[in-house]
Amino acid sequence: MQMRRRDREVRDDARIDGIIRACRCCRLGFVDGDRCYIVPLSFGFTHEGERVFYFHSAREGRKAALARAAGRASFELDCGYRLHEDASPCGYSCAFQSVMGEGRISEVTEPEEKLQALRHILDHTAGEGRSWTFPSGAADTVTVLRLTAETLSCKVHD
Repeated sequence: MQMRRRDREVRDDARIDGIIRACRCCRLGFVDGDRCYIVPLSFGFTHEGERVFYFHSAREGRKAALARAAGRASFELDCGYRLHEDASPCGYSCAFQSVMGEGRISEVTEPEEKLQALRHILDHTAGEGRSWTFPSGAADTVTVLRLTAETLSCKVHD
């Protein structure tokens, strides 16, 4: 699908990745029968050939069940919101940066990838540059989901 406001579209990979890294929350969207389910999550991110998002989850619950059953999810991130006021109500606007897309979602089961995914999540939420080590068996207590983006669009309005 083509973006309606092409003047706001961002196509530069480095700029898109910078916007993703500036966002604090990623919302995952699933189809649940004839209903929709959206959940806000902290996340980790890497772009090495493919854009991959990582999320941690309890083993059970709606999010984990939908990820396992559907194998696909949509995602949305946004940041940089600023209200632009105007004398006229119709003149109000806002600045923002957003990234949306969809892709394959699956559970990470290989132990070393799972630990690396948890490091990506911690790097994103707590800051890079630390050497994250985990107690033995810690990764066994959490589910890690990997979303590989198949489509992605980025929009900026200053």
